[in-house]
Amino acid sequence: MKYPLSPDVKPEFCTTGSFMRLPAERENVKVGLVGMPFDTAASFRVGARFAPQAIRQASMTLFPYHPVHDVYPFDDTNAIDIGDVPVIPHNIHRSYELMEEAVGALMDRGIVPIGIGGDHSVTLASLRAAAKRYGPVAMIHFDSHTDTWDTYYDEKYWHGSPFIRAYEEGLVDPKKVFQIGIRGTLNHPGDVQESKDLGYHVVTARELEHQGFSLILEQMKTAIGDTPCFLTFDIDFVDPSCAPGTGTLEVGGFSSRETLQMIRSLTGFNYVGFDLVEVLPAYDPTQITSLLAATIIHDFVSLVAVKTKRESLDTMIK
Repeated sequence: MKYPLSPDVKPEFCTTGSFMRLPAERENVKVGLVGMPFDTAASFRVGARFAPQAIRQASMTLFPYHPVHDVYPFDDTNAIDIGDVPVIPHNIHRSYELMEEAVGALMDRGIVPIGIGGDHSVTLASLRAAAKRYGPVAMIHFDSHTDTWDTYYDEKYWHGSPFIRAYEEGLVDPKKVFQIGIRGTLNHPGDVQESKDLGYHVVTARELEHQGFSLILEQMKTAIGDTPCFLTFDIDFVDPSCAPGTGTLEVGGFSSRETLQMIRSLTGFNYVGFDLVEVLPAYDPTQITSLLAATIIHDFVSLVAVKTKRESLDTMIK
């Protein structure tokens, strides 16, 4: 049987519970989706633990071909969906260990993991897994917040601190970290500067609007090169008018069309992992947030498929 099953083969409402009805295993796998239903580290709204299944359900309406990249991403990568990590909702650190173990197991097989979150704290677990195998990685981070705030109520592990913890643990190469789309009110003027002080490249929403994404993309390609790279996407990068189902709403963001244009231009990087986080299905009865999240994940798989296709062509030429 050919996967994924598209809506014209089997009705959208006939689901197996996996992303686009992908199997849990097959041969020559290059991409593995894994759910991270964890939101214990959220500081305000909760409910992101229900995002993996909501995003999988929304994926039922997607078709298997990507017309921009001219690939069948899930077929070209033999993608699988291994289900959800069995997190422990009242134990942050044990949940991190379980998520790191699941992501690391995929990486050990040469599979690029795509995490379906969960609050943004889950990215720390994936970065730990990546750094153990590749050393400090580059990171492309789409968000309205830097998530480099040290503590909240004197707690160091929460969804606003994964990237200061990643810096402290040596999981990322600071010169190769780009935080894109930062906006919103702040506690004090130093909130953004603190991220820059770590050595991260911070691109605010205002700077992105004025400079254009093409210039930022060239800067990223120059700085990152072929370094193993992790891409993390917080859905609140998108304006709430297009993605209302999230935990910390920030107006003045980017449309879904603008967002997809940016994501689709990110070819040429050496991706070793992705995740998409902070979708809260209960706050969006229209399900457009989950649909956008599923579409972005479709694009993540397409980025890997493009790389796979180019490598195959290079091998044939040689």
